[in-house]
Amino acid sequence: MAQHIAQKLRLTSALLGTVTRKDLAAAFRAVNPRTAFDVGRADKWLQGRAHPRELSVYEDWAKLLRLEQSGKWVAESDLPSFTAAVCARHGIDRVDLERHAAQQYETASSHDDRAHSVALIGSYACYSRAWSPYYRGQLIRGSLSIEGGPGVHGLTAHYSEALPTGQLMLGGPVSPAKRGLYIHVREAGGDAQFFFSLFPQSQPGSVLGGFMCGTAIIGPEAQPSLTRILIVRLRDPAPDAAIWGGYLLPDQSVTADLARLGVLVEQPEQVDRQLSRFLFGGSDGGVHQVPPAEFRAILDIFDRHWLQRAG
Repeated sequence: MAQHIAQKLRLTSALLGTVTRKDLAAAFRAVNPRTAFDVGRADKWLQGRAHPRELSVYEDWAKLLRLEQSGKWVAESDLPSFTAAVCARHGIDRVDLERHAAQQYETASSHDDRAHSVALIGSYACYSRAWSPYYRGQLIRGSLSIEGGPGVHGLTAHYSEALPTGQLMLGGPVSPAKRGLYIHVREAGGDAQFFFSLFPQSQPGSVLGGFMCGTAIIGPEAQPSLTRILIVRLRDPAPDAAIWGGYLLPDQSVTADLARLGVLVEQPEQVDRQLSRFLFGGSDGGVHQVPPAEFRAILDIFDRHWLQRAG
């Protein structure tokens, strides 16, 4: 059974002086142009979230390190034995190799984080369920732009919606993470706030999706709300909100709307059905809200209890 694959790969990378996953993959290709070592999966291997399933990868690995042991041994050996074999074969001090591997892994992780952050920069069209009771069952369009700045992530988001009451504009930080992408935006000069919890970005980053949480803007009462949201990358900046944005009519097509923004998809009717399933999915039809009356009934119970105890 394969074990300690992440640590073994880091030691190998330190020995070879490869900085990125692509460099490491190129080293494998140098010993076997048809190697099954894959750049995309290498990210999970180096994080310890998975390991190569093909024996040929380990056989190529043994050749790459010029070891006398087999590929099966590379996969199944314990970490001290693997480290000792590599150091003995190449005449390297174990402590130096382990220290170099740790330093190089930190550098590579930082490099990958910056690359992922830069890949998020751009303009997006957003589609989500309307929270306002006056537009129940409709979708609302929003525009999102992500800009770069200093720091490891250094990303700022600007989100806007064209509402009947005027333009709503919010801004705030973007936080990419291993298991998600998070955006927290606030209204300048107002109290509106939205929080986006999205699936982590994948290459080439054509679309983001997940949940948006906040409070309904247009309505007689404040309602904490949660809805699914689809965020589609645009090749060109989104049009001015005065021209594009706001609520879609019930019979309006998302794919037709995207086509006006230069995003043309094949089989639009089929894609519309798929997008509808995503946006309207869930037990609450895609939008989750607590009716104020329900909460007030509970509030009344606990307020009375609290006041009785206070007396």
